[in-house]
Amino acid sequence: MAKITAAEVNKLRKTTGAGMMDCKNALVEADGDFEKAIEILRKKGQKVAAKRADRDSSEGAAIAKVSSDNSSGVIISLNCETDFVAKNETFVTLANDLADLALSHDTKDSFLSTSFNGMTVAEKLTEQTGVIGEKIEIGSFEKLNAPFVGSYIHAGNKIATLVGLSANVDGAAVAAKDVAMQAAAMNPVALNEDGVDQSIIEKEIEIAKDQLRQEGKPEAMLDNIAKGKIKRFFKDNTLVNQDFIKDSKQSVAQYVKSVDSNLEVTGFARVALG
Repeated sequence: MAKITAAEVNKLRKTTGAGMMDCKNALVEADGDFEKAIEILRKKGQKVAAKRADRDSSEGAAIAKVSSDNSSGVIISLNCETDFVAKNETFVTLANDLADLALSHDTKDSFLSTSFNGMTVAEKLTEQTGVIGEKIEIGSFEKLNAPFVGSYIHAGNKIATLVGLSANVDGAAVAAKDVAMQAAAMNPVALNEDGVDQSIIEKEIEIAKDQLRQEGKPEAMLDNIAKGKIKRFFKDNTLVNQDFIKDSKQSVAQYVKSVDSNLEVTGFARVALG
């Protein structure tokens, strides 16, 4: 049997993120073969992943990253089972490292299949499932491209947002962050009226009509009154029409135009956990 040194155990721990005893046991089982020990740890992760495949992984860390030229951004959520793991410094570091890598990918599938520290991202998640003992997976993957992209991550990494602006002008960075904070706090259903799904509109109209009937309003008046309520719904629930949280006297669209008269919000993405 090969003699396993503390240096070898530490090297395997740094490479895989596994615990000291798990690394030592893997090296003993592999008779000191470093690559074989890594494979043993991966197989352990696969076994744990299989056992926990049906577990709920609604906790985790939502991380937003923006490219150096602010032309694109990405949000990923690294999901786990418990808030205890989600707050672990090593877990959050992994989430940030993966988000940096995700910036160069347009789809979740492409991201999962790319190389990360000698294995694919998907394999790394399986490995970490074995290390941590919880189901670990990429939940959300949102990409946004625009002339200027800004981001915001709410305290605790539970909500992350991206906002795209129509131009990279003076003040764009502050404006994008302000609007990204708005999206995090107010959870709009769409950018503007055109982005609201028709099924949502029809549902809101029916709700409004039912309320009006209960108030005794004549049936002939329901359509016109319901249309007014839908306008209010758009104002409250679409990003550019919402009252700006830092100054309720103006809408988000008006705030952005106060930065530059030609500036517009072109898109946003929001990921929330828990």
